[in-house]
Amino acid sequence: MIDCRDQFTARHPEQRQRLNGREWGLLRAGDTGPALLMLPGTLGRGDIFWQQIEALQGRARIMALSYPDSGSLTEWAGDIVALLRESDMQGAVILGTSMGGYLAQYLGATSAAPFSGLIAANTLPSVKGIDREMPYALNLNTIAPDALVHIFATGMANWTTPGHPYATLGALLLAEVKTRIPAPELIARLKALKHAPELPPPALPKAHSFIIDSGDDHLIPAAIRTMLAVRLPVRRHYHFETGSHFPYVIRPDTYTAILEEVLGLKPMGADAVVTL
Repeated sequence: MIDCRDQFTARHPEQRQRLNGREWGLLRAGDTGPALLMLPGTLGRGDIFWQQIEALQGRARIMALSYPDSGSLTEWAGDIVALLRESDMQGAVILGTSMGGYLAQYLGATSAAPFSGLIAANTLPSVKGIDREMPYALNLNTIAPDALVHIFATGMANWTTPGHPYATLGALLLAEVKTRIPAPELIARLKALKHAPELPPPALPKAHSFIIDSGDDHLIPAAIRTMLAVRLPVRRHYHFETGSHFPYVIRPDTYTAILEEVLGLKPMGADAVVTL
């Protein structure tokens, strides 16, 4: 899995772009078709979506972002809107997963004009109480980078043991934390969600909003998934029975098929909830 991702990254190196004094990572692929903006979670760079990007790049215009090492979630939202307005990506469907899903919902509620659709994936409807949960309960202003990496590595240690159903995924995520996401960027991601505002009411129409979640998501429990479904009316709710918090990595072909439906690249069925 890591080798495949690295081969993709060699073909599609991340570019750097400054927006309002912050340096973002930017990955572009495809030059025709509908536009798709991809926002990763805390433990991924833009290329964490490499399998979907490779599958769609001949039929869609894709921009996948990696977060800067400073700034709040509201400031990041402003940067993204400015980036889309100066590019050919206006009217993009925005896909955000985990922390990126919260940011995507904020963008869809406060800056709906640049977007044609929203996919809130494996994410939260609220940050209320998150400051009492690890690792957000840490003092992120004083924690040593090595200590933060150790906390994440310890939390994922069980995943990397032989025989674990997500051992390959665990190895990939551990490599992200240890070698690919600099500590200042990791801390900035945690701060952005810890201090994020509560979400305003959705602004995009139900017909252009979608949810993706997983029944075995170890980070988003069932009660939180239900809260998201209540808060965000959607045209279609895609539910993976298995896929963990990272179904785009674990079940890439099915995830790509979802994006094909949302982008209008293939017909969408009528079911409001689809179990995968």
